Amino acid sequence: MGNRRRVAERRKTRPAVIGGMIAVVVVGAGAGAYALYGGGAAADDGTRASDQKAKVKTGPLSPAEVTTTARAFLTAWQSQKADRAAAATDDTSAARSLLTGYTKDAHIKDVTLTPGKPTGDKVPFSVKGTVSYKGTDKPLAYDSALTVVRRTSDGKPLVDWHAAVVHPDLRDGDTLVTGAAGTPPVKALDRDGDELTTKKYASIGPILDGLREKYGKEAGGKAGIELRVVRGKSAEAKDLSDKTLLELSEGTPGTVKTTLDPALQEAAEKQVAKKAKSSVVLLRASTGEILAAANASPGFNTAFQGSLAPGSTMKVITSSLLIEKGLASADKKHPCPKYFTYGHWKFQNDDKFQIKNGTFKASFARSCNTAFISQAPKLKNDDLTKEAQQVFGLGLNNWAIGVPSFDGAVPVQSAAQMGASLIGQGGVRMNPLNMASVSATVKAGTFHQPYLVSPDVDGRNLAKAARTMPASALSQLRELMAYTAAYGTAAEAMSGVGGDVGAKTGSAEVDGQKKPNGWFTAYRGDLAAAGVVQQGGHGGSTAGPIVAALLKAGG
Repeated sequence: MGNRRRVAERRKTRPAVIGGMIAVVVVGAGAGAYALYGGGAAADDGTRASDQKAKVKTGPLSPAEVTTTARAFLTAWQSQKADRAAAATDDTSAARSLLTGYTKDAHIKDVTLTPGKPTGDKVPFSVKGTVSYKGTDKPLAYDSALTVVRRTSDGKPLVDWHAAVVHPDLRDGDTLVTGAAGTPPVKALDRDGDELTTKKYASIGPILDGLREKYGKEAGGKAGIELRVVRGKSAEAKDLSDKTLLELSEGTPGTVKTTLDPALQEAAEKQVAKKAKSSVVLLRASTGEILAAANASPGFNTAFQGSLAPGSTMKVITSSLLIEKGLASADKKHPCPKYFTYGHWKFQNDDKFQIKNGTFKASFARSCNTAFISQAPKLKNDDLTKEAQQVFGLGLNNWAIGVPSFDGAVPVQSAAQMGASLIGQGGVRMNPLNMASVSATVKAGTFHQPYLVSPDVDGRNLAKAARTMPASALSQLRELMAYTAAYGTAAEAMSGVGGDVGAKTGSAEVDGQKKPNGWFTAYRGDLAAAGVVQQGGHGGSTAGPIVAALLKAGG
């Protein structure tokens, strides 16, 4: 108790030194964060210096440790003392660099950081400041959060450093920069010539960012002054576009026309709004034109850039392979046992069902896993990879749709992982754009690379497939998908969707998820679509209604 009293007395005349940090009420820039914690000295948790030397403190952080650590960091940051703030984190170098740039490169001044109520080890806080660049000032305000962790080596509580602490749109390795925009703005138009905006279509922000990055300089616009996120080279940020956070002065936009259909885009937005974590894409099968693309979570374009196991929708590609190899035929008998062991893994069907004396068409329609994995011993490790690349144009990283996209991945695998790939698990990764293209390839009879901006705009080359499916295999594959839409796992969702139709459902198990991701891919006439609902469950009842509604909307 004596130690506590002496600390309190000394604070009347000079700052209290706490763990090597000076906690003071800073006039002006430093006052906000400190004052909102009550203006007291760092809470004493009763641990003596002699005890710390003898034993490294472990276990959960106390509320006092969380509060004190957050206060030290926020006060130093607010006071523009980057070195001191960085020293309160577990990655001093990265923190110092970004916090220094916050002032020097982003030109943010007069910062006030206001902490909220901690929740466990997490402390939310609000940020208010001014972006000031060459005589132009504009207010900046946003919310962020930090998490306090205990350093293993000495038990010291520190801020768990990530770039998102500074701004939630930052990924590790990104930077904040204010200045003349790297690229001029663009006015994106739909196929009818009307402007595309996030006010009209809530989820197209990432698409607009991608269009600006690709066509800003080519479209004839003039750059304005803005605060923006400049993406780094981390795995987390590499597929994301630079992002404007605040516009200080407007540039003059150029114009880029897209293939999006306004009525279908509106329909897609309405559909994904009904299901959390859902995404959908609609294509014109005969050309590859992207008519609609929407995501329930607008911060990331899962529809184009997602990398997810596609589950049983992958069986469309696997079926084309098996039929070509003579290992399956639509109306011939095909095994569908309860279990099949391959590569020391025991595979089974949903609810452990089996089909006795059934045809391959029946196995496809009911999505029998063992019907496909049972053929793995007769395949080479690279057969599925070649089929996906050569016939469906997937996994070659050469699509040029007009904005960033992930073109699917079907890596060469062996043993159990190869078997799992046949049913869309293992290392196979897709997104709704990829799987819509798969259905489009079946409907059109040949691969047409999807695109959002016509290649005539910039003369870019679209990806081509090395070959087309033999006519017999194509005919059988259409028969399989048509039967599934009418009588199989896709029948409920496709009920009421008339005309020339075909479909396939999928459910993809993901480690750590209670429910699988639900997938659905289908075509109707010259339209092809695919969707996913992450953690949604079976594709027929989750993604299926979204895709079916878009196909209906297409007329």
